[in-house]
Amino acid sequence: MTAASAVTNGTSENETVRAQLVVVGGGPGGYTAAFRAADLGLEVVLVERGETLGGVCLNVGCIPSKALLHIAKTIADAERAAEHGVSFGEPAIDLQRLRSWKDAVVARLTGGLTEMARKRRVTVLRGEGRLSGTNSLQVGERTVIFEHAILATGSHAIELPELPRDDPRVMDSTGALELAEIPARLLVIGGGIIGLELATVYDALGSEVTVVELADQLIPECDPDLLAPLRRRILDRYAGVHLGTRVVSIDASDAGLRASFATAPTDGTPTEVGAAPAPAEFDRVLVAVGRRPNSEKLGLEHAGVSVDGRGFVTVDSQQRTSMPHIHAIGDLVGPPMLAHKATHEAKVAAEVIAGHDVELDVRGIPSVAFTDPEIAWVGLTETEARRAQIPHRRVSFPWSASGRALSSDAADGTTKLIVDPDTGRVLGAGVAGTNAGEVIASAGLALELQADTQDIALTAGAHPTLAETVMLAAEIAEGTVTDLPAAR
Repeated sequence: MTAASAVTNGTSENETVRAQLVVVGGGPGGYTAAFRAADLGLEVVLVERGETLGGVCLNVGCIPSKALLHIAKTIADAERAAEHGVSFGEPAIDLQRLRSWKDAVVARLTGGLTEMARKRRVTVLRGEGRLSGTNSLQVGERTVIFEHAILATGSHAIELPELPRDDPRVMDSTGALELAEIPARLLVIGGGIIGLELATVYDALGSEVTVVELADQLIPECDPDLLAPLRRRILDRYAGVHLGTRVVSIDASDAGLRASFATAPTDGTPTEVGAAPAPAEFDRVLVAVGRRPNSEKLGLEHAGVSVDGRGFVTVDSQQRTSMPHIHAIGDLVGPPMLAHKATHEAKVAAEVIAGHDVELDVRGIPSVAFTDPEIAWVGLTETEARRAQIPHRRVSFPWSASGRALSSDAADGTTKLIVDPDTGRVLGAGVAGTNAGEVIASAGLALELQADTQDIALTAGAHPTLAETVMLAAEIAEGTVTDLPAAR
């Protein structure tokens, strides 16, 4: 095979294909690895089981959900505008047009990936890839003989065995994004980022939403103070938010899905968990309790690739597995299961294979919940610092003192920095409020550059913006802030 081989099914079904590098999985990590390797001069075969490149994130995850969240925010903003004298009336929702627009966004991006693969002369094979030896991969009837491999097969949604699996009214995130209907009553099992984002969508579209979460906090990995604005909003809007609660069973009938609940065990610390809610009827149920790596059917045992007890592939800082010529990236190698983590790992793996002396060295991978309001954090959280007894100082700027936040109906937001008490160096940051996912970027850069609060405070922020709240938080740390009452 040469680098000029045709893209997408350019080989016969039983042909043996030879490649310097085979990348298994065409999601954000996989296509990034393939494109970077091709740019570095390697002959690349990219194996993708789906009809289009982009993986879960682009096709049935990050991108379509953000399209729907944009619509949800538009509806919510219109509701809020009524409080200030501008009314638009009840939204008229055309589900078919909404689905078509969402799908068009996805199609535009997946089409772009196909074109970029063609221009880079990357061969794309359609089908399920399974390792059959240390240097061979089966894709249907075809055999790929490779010198190097990058495994990027992603993850899948966890199923709950006590729920009816063959009832289309019980959905995972993929099913929820299809927008088959707007259920009158929706139960969301799982109060993590995915569950709450989809709850945001369906609430805006008109569903009565109930959320149950096994832990004693929504988005358990997030600092509680950052959750406060979101928690206040959804407690006011949703039919119920039940923490420390598990679903015992769901009985399906033509009339609906009757869910029964029980209180989940806690670690004994004081919580707001109360008694389990009474059984209730729902029209649809969304299961969003986490994801597992797609490692079981990959044939790892045939190639001598090691996995841990949870099914994650073990890698070093250069993304090498226990077999040095086989690398693994993304959800397959462990949390955080985020597309931007996968793309960074992908470039490391591709560059190592091309002979570069690089490794993954990031000080923080940002996490964002695109809820209403948004929540974002990067680096060390306050909870982690306390648990590990890491010396730290917390400084927080309230958005109630931000002109931009006040004029954007976002005064309940906050921006905080976690800093080293001796050096002032930024260890982490968190933002809660409108566009938190955008605001966190400058804090992430400060973390990566090992900046201290003086560096940030002396960096002029455009006024009035939400982004300048990072600078203002740093000014609090430096004792130079003038947008708040003087400290006594």
